[in-house]
Amino acid sequence: MRGNTMHLAVGALMLALAAPVPSATAQTAVDLQLVLAVDASGSVDQSRFELQKRGYVAAFRHARVLQAIRSGPNQAIAVTMVQWTGPALQVPVVEWRRVGNEDSAEAFADAIERTPRQLFGGGTSISGAIDYAATLFPKSPYRALRRVIDVSGDGSNNRGRPVTFARDEAVAGGIGINGLPILALEPDLDRYYRDSVIGGPGAFVIAARGYETFGEAILRKLVAEIAASGPLILATSGAQAVRRNLAGSPMLSR
Repeated sequence: MRGNTMHLAVGALMLALAAPVPSATAQTAVDLQLVLAVDASGSVDQSRFELQKRGYVAAFRHARVLQAIRSGPNQAIAVTMVQWTGPALQVPVVEWRRVGNEDSAEAFADAIERTPRQLFGGGTSISGAIDYAATLFPKSPYRALRRVIDVSGDGSNNRGRPVTFARDEAVAGGIGINGLPILALEPDLDRYYRDSVIGGPGAFVIAARGYETFGEAILRKLVAEIAASGPLILATSGAQAVRRNLAGSPMLSR
């Protein structure tokens, strides 16, 4: 009897050791991991920065964004926000959050609204913003088949390494880049973003004519990139929208 008890105890221990152990780094599935990279360079004065911030806040409180989120199989996305300027000047201002219902969307909007500006100059390094944003995905507690960097700004890359190098490395790593150029200072910035900044399957540009129209542009842009389910993203706005096919050739839609 004693031997049987010993055998049973040893057997139970072996089964316990063989059983899968829950991973401390297990990730929650979402439909999209999205990094919002917001321009805080010297050309963006405080009033312009506030217009950007209010645009993001209003977008995450809008029913169309929530509808887009709910259209995916997991009915949730993971999103974080970064302010950026120079090559080594990037600050995460809202950590990764899961957004999947009205309460979590409102909470994310509230977090953006409460967040003060952290950077006030240092040049315009879109390449630095892309490089930094790409490092955030491995740190995310969420997993998704789609990983996207959403870059907004009012100028072309003038600091750091060439933006095309950063773009190409991110795309090679399976990360898509979409752009929201603000045309207040550089009227052809949308073309620059199309040629040098965006990349990956379905990458697209939606331009804002100025800071006053940023809110409308970011709403359209978020709806387009969140709801995307195929290799092409069709996006339209008051400004020109640009999308790319899998081969990378640009196509224009109005």
